[in-house]
Amino acid sequence: MTTFTVGYLIGSLSKRSINRKLAHALIRLAPKELAFTEIPIADLPLYNYDLDNDFPPAATTLKQQIARADAVLFVTPEYNRSIPGALKNAIDWASRPYGQNAFARKPSAVIGASTGKIGTAIGQQHLHSILGYCNSPQMNWPEAYIQYEKGMIDDEGKVTVESTEKFLRDYMTELLGFIARVYTVLPRPT
Repeated sequence: MTTFTVGYLIGSLSKRSINRKLAHALIRLAPKELAFTEIPIADLPLYNYDLDNDFPPAATTLKQQIARADAVLFVTPEYNRSIPGALKNAIDWASRPYGQNAFARKPSAVIGASTGKIGTAIGQQHLHSILGYCNSPQMNWPEAYIQYEKGMIDDEGKVTVESTEKFLRDYMTELLGFIARVYTVLPRPT
C-alpha cells in the first residue's frame, strides 16, 4: 500500500495542550502507511494582505510544509465556540495570496479534545466551513469530538481508556482510506 505524508497542525499554542497529547496518541495509533510531520504555527505573525507579495519566512515555511504533505490533520481545541485565533491565522496565511491556496485539493481531517461534554463539536463545524471555502476535500466521518478526562492520554501519547484507544485507532484507519480515495479521484501533484 502507498505511504502518505500527513502534516498536522495543533490549534493550541500551549506546550501542555491536551490536543498535543491527542496528536501524539493519534500518531502512535495510526497505520504504518501514514507518516507524520508537525506543521508549527506559533511563530506566524498576524496575517496582513500587505505582505502577500513579500511573505515572511514563517509563512513561506508553512505553505511549503503543507505543499509537501499529502494530507493535513487539524488537532484543535475549541475557543469561544470557534477555533483558536492562531489556527485561523495559519489558515489565512496558507490560503493566500489569491490563487495560491495551499489547501486546494488537499485532503484534510479534523479532530479535537476538550474537557467539555461536547468536546470541540462547534469549533470543528466552524473549521469545516473554512476548509470548505478553501476547497479542501474533508473527511466528514467519523466525527471525533473527544471529551478529555485527566489521565486519558499520558505524556508519551499512550491512551489509557480502551474504548477511546479503539475509536482513535479506527479514526486513523479511516483517515488512511479517505486519503487514498481522494487521490484516486484527484491525482497527487507531482
